[in-house]
Amino acid sequence: MLRSAISALFNSLPSKTVEAHCDGPCGVYDPASARIAAEAVLSMTKKLLAMAPPSGNDPSAWAEYNNTFSRYVAVKEEQAQETKEELLILWTDYFKPEHLSAFPDLHETFWKAAKLCSACKVNIDQNKAEDLLKAVEKIHKMFWTSKGRSDAWVTAS
Repeated sequence: MLRSAISALFNSLPSKTVEAHCDGPCGVYDPASARIAAEAVLSMTKKLLAMAPPSGNDPSAWAEYNNTFSRYVAVKEEQAQETKEELLILWTDYFKPEHLSAFPDLHETFWKAAKLCSACKVNIDQNKAEDLLKAVEKIHKMFWTSKGRSDAWVTAS
């Protein structure tokens, strides 16, 4: 009851509208999160393609197979969505109109990468997952070039 009263009090007070330049106004950007997520998409895709359904009608074997398959799919889709979110933050919050002169294909690169994220969620296609990782690598290079650095592209797998 006290919590409700305090909540009602705070909700009735006037508040200021605040704005930030991005989702997190810290100014810290790095494509590494997108790379890690895209690598997970590729890893899960490879694992899914390597799976072989059990032979016969053993319910335990099928339950184990279905459980593993669905877990791999869930992780693949979550990581594809995370890749997309990380890329969209870079695209919409970090890169500015002045970057277009250095990277005239910036918008098309990000748009295609976001489309690949969606394709990786919908399909189990190793080529699409590899293309996604290549797109993230291209964005990595654009990002670090825009900062005047040449950080090496290093994958975890």
